[in-house]
Amino acid sequence: MLQPKKQKHRKVFRGRSATKGIATRGTKISFGTFGLKAVSRGEITSRQIEAARRAMTRYTKRGGKIWITIFPHKPVTRKSSEVPMGSGKGAPDHFVATIKPGRVIFEMEGVDPNTAKEAMRLAAHKLPVKCKFINTLEK
Repeated sequence: MLQPKKQKHRKVFRGRSATKGIATRGTKISFGTFGLKAVSRGEITSRQIEAARRAMTRYTKRGGKIWITIFPHKPVTRKSSEVPMGSGKGAPDHFVATIKPGRVIFEMEGVDPNTAKEAMRLAAHKLPVKCKFINTLEK
């Protein structure tokens, strides 16, 4: 699963302002021919990214090439179960990538459009944000 090798701060503020507005970077396909673009906002965990990647890889029978254009940098903390309130913030539990509408999450190349569309549809089911399939061949 994806996680940073090194980070400046072990814990970060929980603020929701990171997901406000629409994406200005990473909105166009830059590597492949087909893409999966977020339509809603949210946080995607490293496990969800891996599950979506596996779904696409299995459907394409390891054909073509897949790029993951997001990375989970943000640590999310969790307090252990049955711990009373107070006594500070919990320990880092997992990492998430914050997603704004318009952000391209996955890119794909080297497969036919129908296969790519179905693979991206399967991947979108694994993610907590609404997504749409985009294609550079149609323009």
